[in-house]
Amino acid sequence: MTQPFAPAAFPYARPRRLRSSPWVRRLVAETTLTPADLIWPLIVHDGAEDRQPVASMPGVFRLSPKAAAQAAVEARDLGIPAVALFPNVDGAIKDAVGTGATDPDGLIPDCIKAIKDAAPEIGVMCDVALDCYTDHGHDGVVEGQRILNDATLERLAEQAFIQAHAGADIVAPSDMMDGRVQAIREALEANGLQDVMILSYAAKYASAFYGPYRDAVGSAKMLTGDKKTYQMDYANTDEALREVAMDISEGADAVMVKPGMLYLDIVRRVSETFRVPTFAYQVSGEYAMMRASMANGWLDEDRAILESLHAFKRAGCAGVLSYFAPQAARLMGA
Repeated sequence: MTQPFAPAAFPYARPRRLRSSPWVRRLVAETTLTPADLIWPLIVHDGAEDRQPVASMPGVFRLSPKAAAQAAVEARDLGIPAVALFPNVDGAIKDAVGTGATDPDGLIPDCIKAIKDAAPEIGVMCDVALDCYTDHGHDGVVEGQRILNDATLERLAEQAFIQAHAGADIVAPSDMMDGRVQAIREALEANGLQDVMILSYAAKYASAFYGPYRDAVGSAKMLTGDKKTYQMDYANTDEALREVAMDISEGADAVMVKPGMLYLDIVRRVSETFRVPTFAYQVSGEYAMMRASMANGWLDEDRAILESLHAFKRAGCAGVLSYFAPQAARLMGA
C-alpha cells in the first residue's frame, strides 16, 4: 500500500544522516589513520637484559639490540614503516662532550645493524643530540653555565655521520642548536651520504612533558639546570615558523613539532605554511598521562589511543611518533 504523502515540516539539512552507520562514517571520513602513519620510538640500552621495564612509562621497555631487532620485525608485520632509536647507555661512558655519541662501535650502530639484518624493509631513524651521552644531561657542549652552540655543531655532525654510516635512513637532530641542520647536511654530503634524510626537530619546546623519557634514557638524574636557553618558549608560535624556515633552508627534508598533543596549533601552522612533511611526537609525558588514566579506568583505552592519534592527522601531520604505535596498529587491523 502506498504511503500517504506528508508535507515537509522539518529542516532539510540533517547532518546526522552522514553519521547514521559505520559504513557511511568510513565513507565520508575527512581524515584517515593507518599503521603507515606511525613511527615507533624504541628505547635501547646496553644492559644485560633483553627487555627492561620503564617504571614511568607502563608498557615501554628498554631493549637490547637483539630485542630492538625483534621489535622492528613486529613493526614490519604490523605495517609500521619505521622505528626511531633513543639510547640509554652506561653512566660510566658519559663525559662532558658526549664521547659515546660518536663511537662507531657503540650502542646505536649495533642496533642499526641488528635491525637492518632482521628487517631491512624498516626505516631506521636516529636521534642526534648529546644529552644521553653527557654527564651534565645537556644536548650540547657546556662551558660553565653556558651551552656552547658552535662547539656543539661539530659533535652533532660527527654523530650524524656515525649513524648514517652505520645504516640509518633518517638522522633527526633534536638538540635545537642554531645551524645544526646545515652542519649535518654538509657532513653527509662531504662523506658520500647525500641520500640520508634529515628530519629536524625544528620546533621543540622546553616542556614539562619530557620527564618520563629522561627517566627512560637515564638523563634525568644527570641534568643540571634546564634547557630553556635552547629549546623554545611554549608561549611562542611565530618563533616556530622562523625555526622551521631556517631548517628547511639548511637542508631538512621534513620537520618535527615536539611535544605533540599540546602543540597541535603549531602543527597546523607549520603544515599549512610550508607544505613540507610535518611530523609530531606524542611524547613520554603525554603517553604516561594517558596510561595512568587508562589504568584507573578513567579512559577507554582503545578509543583514547585512536582518537589521540587521529588528532595529529587532523592537524596536518604526515606521521606521528608514538609509544602507542604497535597497539594502535593492531587496533586498526582488528
